[in-house]
Amino acid sequence: MNQPCPKLVVIGGGTGLATVLRGLKAFDCNITAIVTVADDGGSSGLLRKDMGILPPGDIRNCLLALAEAEPEMTALFNHRFSKGKLKGHCFGNLFLAAMTEMTGDFQEAIRAMSRILAVKGKVLPATLSDVSLMAEMDDGSVVFGETAIPLAKGKIKQLRLQPEDPPALDDAVDEIRAADGIIIGPGSLFTSIIPNLLVRGIRQAVAEAAGCKLYICNVMTQPGETDGFDVLDHIQAIQDHAGPLFSHVLVNTAGAPQDVLEKYAEEGKYQVAADLEQLKQAGYQVISGDFLARGDLARHDSFKVATTIMEFVGSRLRKPGAAT
Repeated sequence: MNQPCPKLVVIGGGTGLATVLRGLKAFDCNITAIVTVADDGGSSGLLRKDMGILPPGDIRNCLLALAEAEPEMTALFNHRFSKGKLKGHCFGNLFLAAMTEMTGDFQEAIRAMSRILAVKGKVLPATLSDVSLMAEMDDGSVVFGETAIPLAKGKIKQLRLQPEDPPALDDAVDEIRAADGIIIGPGSLFTSIIPNLLVRGIRQAVAEAAGCKLYICNVMTQPGETDGFDVLDHIQAIQDHAGPLFSHVLVNTAGAPQDVLEKYAEEGKYQVAADLEQLKQAGYQVISGDFLARGDLARHDSFKVATTIMEFVGSRLRKPGAAT
């Protein structure tokens, strides 16, 4: 009997989410990406401020990661203008802004871009509300805005959304509840992953979903967000904000080349330490191995991660009633 095509939901934002989606696109599965909409920097921030639309950047990245259109078409939507009044803007962002203005519907703009790019799967915002991030730091100070938080260079104590309780997108909640596998991460911990889980409907849907759940920890620390964090620190930060959501963790245990590590160290970024025994003692089931891409960047390999996700979800589907 053929194994059914699994339904996967991947939650996050930024380049980390796009990396996973590019790998999963090669497999026989139904993919839904749920993306944060708290970005306030770059082209997305400008369009958000000028036009009052949701920030399109992370949505665009995910659509392009799942695109099956000709390379020239995906290159067009990823093109960033280098001069004039449009300098810094990405064509894909402008397209989403134009379609939103034409239709009055951000979701319809996403659907239009999905059709043009022959996107495999769905890309959904966690909420349609105009939300911003606020971080209370360990020293008692408060920092407002997604781009300002890492620049504060402090230890983040608690993250909140403003407004605090935005409604989750119904379609996103439905996809989570129907998923065979729910993947959280990788991505910027406090500005890409946790903001999705601060949306109560998203958080509750993940907690209550029957599908198996996997957290993918970042390869490198991020200055101003996860300085000095090991894998368990990443998990604890998610749990502090959203409660216990998963028991399985994917951890890279391969070391990046020394010259790559030295380059990252100059930017204050270091490989995330993984104490596998400590994770097991904390009650987590660990999937460890070499998940690094080859090259001069310390990042996940799309195909390696996607292969492991498919094996993980497939094994759970073969074991009805298995715990998440």
